[in-house]
Amino acid sequence: MRFTYAEAMTNPSYYMPLAQAADAAGFNGFLVPDSICYPAESKATYPYTSDGDRGFIEDKPFLEPFSIIPAMGAVTERIRFVISVLKLTVRHPVLVAKQAASTAVLTNDRLTLGIGTSPWPEDYDVCGVPFARRGRRADESIEVMRGLLTGDWFEFHGEIYDVPRIKQCPVPTVPIPIIVGGHAEPALRRAARNDGWIHGGGDLDALPGLITRLHELRAEEGRSADPFEVHVISLDAYTPDGIQRLEEMGVTDVIVGFRWTYDRAQDTEPLQTKIDHLNRYAESMIQPVP
Repeated sequence: MRFTYAEAMTNPSYYMPLAQAADAAGFNGFLVPDSICYPAESKATYPYTSDGDRGFIEDKPFLEPFSIIPAMGAVTERIRFVISVLKLTVRHPVLVAKQAASTAVLTNDRLTLGIGTSPWPEDYDVCGVPFARRGRRADESIEVMRGLLTGDWFEFHGEIYDVPRIKQCPVPTVPIPIIVGGHAEPALRRAARNDGWIHGGGDLDALPGLITRLHELRAEEGRSADPFEVHVISLDAYTPDGIQRLEEMGVTDVIVGFRWTYDRAQDTEPLQTKIDHLNRYAESMIQPVP
């Protein structure tokens, strides 16, 4: 089992010392969220809260992932950085490929690229991208990025994107894992075709069924024998017996945090308290794991 530390919507100056502390404590990953903007008006609902409200995001600091990760990478040695999840479909894939490659190079191949289709129509509107056919846009974006991340000449002529013969340099020395977020059937199928799936939280009782469906879809894609990451948020991540249950379910990575991030109030928890929390978890849960 691998362990990813999650902290978000907190004082931006905390990220470097938190990354250093998580790295030293033995965490395998550091979760980095993505948010484009907060609209004044919206009819959309948030899929991972019980009432669909996303007011907890308003006036909360979100640092752009490809900006903060190299900064954290510069002060750490081994911990990976997991974007959860990049709103891929409001960005052009050629630009994302360049950003991801640069970030991976600067962190010595310590980037895991979690991607998703933003559920907010406002994100698309403000970026001048159609909300329709976002699933197809995601699939083509992944294909374009994978082609460019090889560093070879690449061209693509799809339904959404048309990319002439180009190449990018530098590229990482190993492929960047691309894992997919989302609980709907199209997202699970997209994850099954790629390197892994990242859980968005919500109803924990639904988790076993989601993982079972992922295994079924991987078998349909002929990819059951390929390496596959399953990153989950679960209360089971906080007890040894729970960790064992998750492992038996096929989970490879647990995501753990130590405060309720859906609170509308600003985070006032001191940095040292956050470090103490992650160290206590590492001492009781990570270090005893063989």
